[in-house]
Amino acid sequence: MTVALMWEARAAAGRGAELLAWARAQELPDRPRPLRRETFRAPQDRVLVITWWDAALDADLPELPEPDAELVTRAVHRWRFESVGAE
Repeated sequence: MTVALMWEARAAAGRGAELLAWARAQELPDRPRPLRRETFRAPQDRVLVITWWDAALDADLPELPEPDAELVTRAVHRWRFESVGAE
């Protein structure tokens, strides 16, 4: 099964580029290794990272950490999804 972990944060005012660079620099362990990792940005200095894993929905998987509190406006939002197929 494929599970996707989503990590989303909103940068403090004027710090969107810094948050994006921080998220891109975060390394995940080599084992287990994600099938794919993609990083997005959006208006209001939001950063989204999605990682795909060959694992069960409730598997113990590494996730990106919380950035320093002064870099973001709120706690990171995290979601976990199970794939039901690609089209």
